[in-house]
Amino acid sequence: MSTDTRYLVVVNDEGQYSIWAEGGEPPAGWAPDGFTGPRDACLAHIDEVWTDMRPRSARG
Repeated sequence: MSTDTRYLVVVNDEGQYSIWAEGGEPPAGWAPDGFTGPRDACLAHIDEVWTDMRPRSARG
């Protein structure tokens, strides 16, 4: 994969995060959270915003 590939940060209804190559449609159930950039920047963003790894339905 090229180092200049850009990604979208995506989130699902359970509040779980992932990245998806920019220009492609995220899988069903996933939506962009508004952050895009190189892979490392996207992963750093996820580290900042995803503070509780439990699915939303498992949080009490």
